[in-house]
Amino acid sequence: MLAFEDGNALRLLCAPSRDAEVHRIAVGMDDLAPGRRGTLLLAVGAASDAGTVREAARRGACAVVLGDTTPSAETLAAAREAGVALLARVGDVGWAEVAGLLRSALSYARAGLDDAGDGEGVPPGPETIPSLAVLAARVAAYVQGSITIEDTQLRVLAHSATGPGADPLRRAVILGGRVPDWRVAELRRSGLLRALWTSPDVLHRPADGDIPERLVVAVRSGREVLGSIWAAADGAALAPDAARHLRTAAGLAAPLLVRERLRESGTAHRRETALRGLLHGLGDRRTHAWSLGLSPDAPCAAVVAERESARSARRADDRALEVLVLELAAHRPGTGVLRDGDRLSLLLTGDASAADHEAAVLAVVRELDAAVSSLPDCAPVWLGVGPVATPERAAESYERAVLVVRALREREARAAAAGAPRPARYADAAGAGASVEVLRILDAVRPVWASGGGPVHELIRADLAGGGELVRTLAAYLDAGGDVAAAARRLVVHPNTLRYRLGRVRERHGVDLDDPDARLLLTLAARLAAAPPPD
Repeated sequence: MLAFEDGNALRLLCAPSRDAEVHRIAVGMDDLAPGRRGTLLLAVGAASDAGTVREAARRGACAVVLGDTTPSAETLAAAREAGVALLARVGDVGWAEVAGLLRSALSYARAGLDDAGDGEGVPPGPETIPSLAVLAARVAAYVQGSITIEDTQLRVLAHSATGPGADPLRRAVILGGRVPDWRVAELRRSGLLRALWTSPDVLHRPADGDIPERLVVAVRSGREVLGSIWAAADGAALAPDAARHLRTAAGLAAPLLVRERLRESGTAHRRETALRGLLHGLGDRRTHAWSLGLSPDAPCAAVVAERESARSARRADDRALEVLVLELAAHRPGTGVLRDGDRLSLLLTGDASAADHEAAVLAVVRELDAAVSSLPDCAPVWLGVGPVATPERAAESYERAVLVVRALREREARAAAAGAPRPARYADAAGAGASVEVLRILDAVRPVWASGGGPVHELIRADLAGGGELVRTLAAYLDAGGDVAAAARRLVVHPNTLRYRLGRVRERHGVDLDDPDARLLLTLAARLAAAPPPD
């Protein structure tokens, strides 16, 4: 079972004192059957201590998997005394993944034992068939044809050697890494795909023009379909007993496909954890960089893409972020991507110098903006670029990218209010101008403002409680540099109406607009009221 697991989910802490044969997996102490030997216990919900190990051994467990990777010396001693194997679940792997992986290993071993004595068919066992590629090669020899193993999305996971006489469809599938869309549509129309996913039998598809005959069988784990194995004639007819060999291969492929799926999801989960750690400054950043395959001095830049809030967006607007992910997958496959609601967080890395990488990142962002802007009737998306930094300083780049997005959104809102043309929706810190630094200062000032008091505080709080008309008037007046006519145009009111509202500031609240300190405090208050706090 340890040979089946590649070390990403379990860590061996203490080997058993003697060989032990595992017959079943138990989840939690209550799942242990007294007197039933050969059980591997996942100690879910149990303390990672010596008491758990002793009780598990007493109930017949031959191995115990703990949730703690650093058990005490007493716990290790209890395992040695009881003669049981002691393992630990790696921290970022869930119990469900561990259980699935171990059950797959057990199923794999059983498949080998069940078929070991017939003298024919695909050689069984985890030692002789360690991977899908080896299985594909072995099955091809028995069926006397070409083999392709695919997942449920019809992506090629493994295939046998392709000879010079391979048919065009097989070459297209292998070169493209998946079944072409036109072929998928054809399989759906013919009903073959539906039959494949619902039937336990080996299905036969006769030759059609230059496409030779094929056999296909679904690979299942219980009722769940994991993928399929296709056998194609390759210059000669398939072996008469090809269907039997294919059926045997499907049983052997099941645990390997489960492991492939778990490895893929486990790898994705670990990369997501590492990427989130780098961008948000969580945990050991050098370890996160190593997990993502980044050298300590690799240039990288954070990019934040944020769409209009889902609360006000139409359902179809989700296309915008989906298009960005697809564009990155096609043209920048190594890019780290995190999706959090209406925001995509990206980490773009490269091998060039910092200056060259900055130019390359801006070029990528420009292309992403063009791709989103070309979508009809789509929600707006703003793209902010952080400065180029080393992986250990990626969080600083991310924080600046978030500020750039906020600055871009505010700039567009002010332009719309003034009837000006819409500005660009992408920029780096330099392109966003002084607004980025202003937002950073406002974020730092916000808690100080919230704890203060005085006439300006009372004015702002009272007016916001009544709808905020005076706060909006002050904001327009101060943004216009005291130009009453310009502020009135922005608010679409008569200049005399604006003068009347400004007069109320002194008369009702005792705030003198001619006092530079009062104007500074009012400017900060109006900006804080207009700008929501950061997420």
